[in-house]
Amino acid sequence: MAGGQEEDPRGDLSWGSVPGLVAYAAERYRDAEALVDGEVRLSFRRLAADAINVTRAVMAAGVQPGDRVALWAPNSAAWVLCALGALGAGAVLVPLNTRFKGPEAAFVLRRSGARVLFCVRRFLGVDYPDLLQDEDVPQLDRIVLLGADDGEQSELTVTDEVPVFGWDEFLQGADGVVEGEGCVVGVPVAEHDARNRWQAVRGSGLSDLIFTSGTTGAPKGVMATHAQTLRTFAIWSHIVGLSTGDRYLVVNPFFHTFGYKAGILACLMQGATIVPQDVFDPERSMQLIEAERITVLPGPPTLYQTILDHPSRSRYDLSSLRLAVTGAAVVPVELVRRMGEELALSTVLTAYGLTESTGVVTMCRPGDDPETIATTSGRPIPGLDVRVVDDDGGDVGTGAPGEVVVRGFTVTAGYVDDPESTQETIDTDGWLHTGDVGVLDDAGNLRITDRKKDMFIVGGFNVYPAEVEQALLRHPAVAQVAVVGVPEARLGEVGLAYVVPRPDADTAALEEDLVAWARQRMANYKVPRSVQVVSALPANASGKVLKTELRRRATQTHNGDGAGNARAGSTGTGTGAAVDDAATAERG
Repeated sequence: MAGGQEEDPRGDLSWGSVPGLVAYAAERYRDAEALVDGEVRLSFRRLAADAINVTRAVMAAGVQPGDRVALWAPNSAAWVLCALGALGAGAVLVPLNTRFKGPEAAFVLRRSGARVLFCVRRFLGVDYPDLLQDEDVPQLDRIVLLGADDGEQSELTVTDEVPVFGWDEFLQGADGVVEGEGCVVGVPVAEHDARNRWQAVRGSGLSDLIFTSGTTGAPKGVMATHAQTLRTFAIWSHIVGLSTGDRYLVVNPFFHTFGYKAGILACLMQGATIVPQDVFDPERSMQLIEAERITVLPGPPTLYQTILDHPSRSRYDLSSLRLAVTGAAVVPVELVRRMGEELALSTVLTAYGLTESTGVVTMCRPGDDPETIATTSGRPIPGLDVRVVDDDGGDVGTGAPGEVVVRGFTVTAGYVDDPESTQETIDTDGWLHTGDVGVLDDAGNLRITDRKKDMFIVGGFNVYPAEVEQALLRHPAVAQVAVVGVPEARLGEVGLAYVVPRPDADTAALEEDLVAWARQRMANYKVPRSVQVVSALPANASGKVLKTELRRRATQTHNGDGAGNARAGSTGTGTGAAVDDAATAERG
């Protein structure tokens, strides 16, 4: 068993809650730059003041402590303000993946019971409110469009029961503005009432529900408290050496644990500047690094590989960079070396985590050698115990593979309204069963070697075959389907669907038609990149499909086609999680 014994800054005791952290940062860092997004430049004091105004408007909309508020938007200043304002009102934040289609978003809205949804009008050519037009979202009271003027929002109605408000109109609700035929947008809420609400938020209360799909196919809402979040990322920021004055380019999506907590909240803790980027574009990233003198750049290995190999890299001054944190996929030793030599990064770290552990389990430390950084995910953070066990729950020896199990303060209390899944994942002794297979070395470093579950990672985004399979089975020509991940050079892995067609199905164009059909119904990273029509799926005596056999076939089929080797690695919800880029963010 490995356990972290280093200093624990106890961020939960220092700040109490996320609103307490925002208030602390405003007082401690005052007029230093907190947030830069295009022309928007906010000091820590201004950020807190703007967040208070959002809290007032959220309260005016009738949101009570414990109510759910959803947020469906790319990385932006507006995302930060909405999140902090909602948390200040005592609401539970429910981030939505920007790649969700309407049915996926509606499921999360229903399951969480979200009363308010903040969303952008359009992103990557997609009209977000329009995606919900035909969906059932009974608890939703209102939708607030970020950045929409009154003319843009006035003609929008998701259903007859769900009104849509523009951003300015929503904020005016805090003053009890009356619109049209006596329609009250909100009830007046004074600033001191909002500050009192901030102070009433307790560390033991839920801060967020981050939905992660599971092997059953149904997304599950992982519960996290303010205290868990603050303690975890105080430790994280301490270990990586995030410092006052750092300028942090956040490419990891805010809707993931890592982008939101290791990005926004860690910067507030240490007085670093948040510089969000909505879609990863290497040229734009390099422009921002030069213009904003970026010092911190976390992301998946593909991000650094893309920048290192970009033909325009020499045109940009990237010398301000000093710190990189990565994970979620294989990290070649050569990449770590190049990051240090060619990007002059003084610190490169890898880590492992999952949403159910508040995003962090193990981390490499500054000073670790390139081999350790590239081939392991480091050692447990303080307050956590990590074991590697066999199928009977017994510890395996050092260097032997087994399932990684975790116990400590980061482990979630469970999945919201899903006690069965909670009991399957967290045992009676408090051990979180990750489903990942790993090995502990003599120094306590964890190396992830495989996945007990079938999940694979596309460009840093977790894909759960059961969820994709359930969707594909709705196609009228599909009788049976099994999805596996196959190596792919740029994205690490992509999906391959083995399909048994119905007897009366027209199979002439099924492979192409099924991919096009899936693109209309699920996030693009979940869509299989290829389909193979087969007469039967391999199965054991009990009828269970043999995924190992399908993966063996897929590997044989795809060898030699230029695909890279992909390791079964840490879940993309942890450190070094996915980034949006132009290719993986396609919608149709």
